[in-house]
Amino acid sequence: MPPAALRRGVLSTDAYQLTMAQLYLRMGLHERRVRFEHFFRSNPDYGGHAAGFCVAAGLGPFTRWMTTVRARPQDVDALRTHRTRHGGRLFDETFCEWFASVDFSGLRVAAVPEGRVVHPNTPITVVDGPLGTAQLIETPLLNQLNFATLIATKATRVVEAAGGRPVLEFGMRRAPSTGADTASRAAIVGGAVATSNSAVAYELGRTPSGTHAHSMIQLFIALGEGEQAAFDAYADVYPDDTLLLLDTVDTLGSGLPNAIRTFERLRSGGHTPVGVRLDSGDLAFLSVAVGVELDRAGFPNASIVLTSRLDEMAIWQITSQIVDEAARAGVDADAIIGRLVFGVGSSLATSDGDPSLDGVYKLVAVDDRTGGWAPAIKRSDSAVKVLNPGAKRVWRAYDQRGMATADVLSGATEVLAPGSHHLTHHARREVARWVEIDAVEELLVPLVDGGDVIADGGVDGLDDVDAAGRRRRADIDRLDPGVRRLVSPHAYHVSITDEVLQLKQRLLAELA
Repeated sequence: MPPAALRRGVLSTDAYQLTMAQLYLRMGLHERRVRFEHFFRSNPDYGGHAAGFCVAAGLGPFTRWMTTVRARPQDVDALRTHRTRHGGRLFDETFCEWFASVDFSGLRVAAVPEGRVVHPNTPITVVDGPLGTAQLIETPLLNQLNFATLIATKATRVVEAAGGRPVLEFGMRRAPSTGADTASRAAIVGGAVATSNSAVAYELGRTPSGTHAHSMIQLFIALGEGEQAAFDAYADVYPDDTLLLLDTVDTLGSGLPNAIRTFERLRSGGHTPVGVRLDSGDLAFLSVAVGVELDRAGFPNASIVLTSRLDEMAIWQITSQIVDEAARAGVDADAIIGRLVFGVGSSLATSDGDPSLDGVYKLVAVDDRTGGWAPAIKRSDSAVKVLNPGAKRVWRAYDQRGMATADVLSGATEVLAPGSHHLTHHARREVARWVEIDAVEELLVPLVDGGDVIADGGVDGLDDVDAAGRRRRADIDRLDPGVRRLVSPHAYHVSITDEVLQLKQRLLAELA
């Protein structure tokens, strides 16, 4: 059996999920209805700066996986080979036979739609169904949704820093193996206009983005033909898509003048060059110098694509420096910035600075056999890790300006309506306030039931990254500027109602 034959199937889960599932089967608990919530505890912190919010992503691919995956004979055979420390079978035949029938059609899933802004400690995915399968899905759910959300968040920050200028995702070559595909798709959800990942781009109905490598110039130089010949050859093959990399030899001394000569050839043949790419040096200074020369040569619409280890902070600093550089050169800074395109690679595809989202999947309620839920609690020495128990609903509250003012966890039968509400910090009971709410919306949307995708548009609708982008833009527009800051963002309020607080305090007292 090839080593990869078991991957991406039902066995793509942590070993402890399997051992717990067998225990539940032995105890007759595997069909007991339960409710798990997936949430993350803190926004990404990149060291010198941190995010003030996240952007949900990965839901489309995850839903497609969970509604189609089935246990295969090779999965069950692998379980049969697992031995205890004394040589016996760890998984007995009764469990193997149960596992052979496993799919996730008995689960109901609700989630915050992809592309929406989400905040720590608020459920963004809820799984409701038989304990055995609800347990088995924990690891693939976290694996597929946490990383995608992390990258969509990073992409959104980069797009915010770019101030409306296009962002291209170029990180595949340094991304973590097949995680590159997740990263490329999530970057589009987060606002990147294109990706260099050809497979993902074509799957999404988009055109992959890219130029040429330094090696093309090196080849022509090694063959004795030179940089100009390389540029001309590229333009001859791609006359309507010519974007030239300037820094293989000398950006301003040879790259730019040679590119302009190639552009003039294109213009004389009735073609319009796309622009140039800068991949090293002082990108702000070079952007101004290159922009001036392109204008002088009659190419005011040629783009300047910047690459070379960019992230949100580098983009912010480059655009700020361009204002100063342009003033010294006596040119219009807005005209220079307006022609920029940012190609962001490894820092985006790896979420450089914070490579993992601390998303968790916690049991919050168990069927009480009377048609209701018995709440489940987890306590901790850390206040933020004390679980908010029970089946809950998640609401977004808006103030009189139409701006998001808090995300609120309520009881399963509570309805948060406009008006004055007493709300408490999700983890600190001593922090409470009265909040005037002008409008509310419920964030969790039914997604899957009985193995069928019940969300609008079905699974294809869930893969609509353009719709996800529209949701992202709408949510960000309703965030206060302080929460959107790239550095030292204002903390967004995540609160619980009095009903949830009282339940939490009662359960904690019973554990004492």
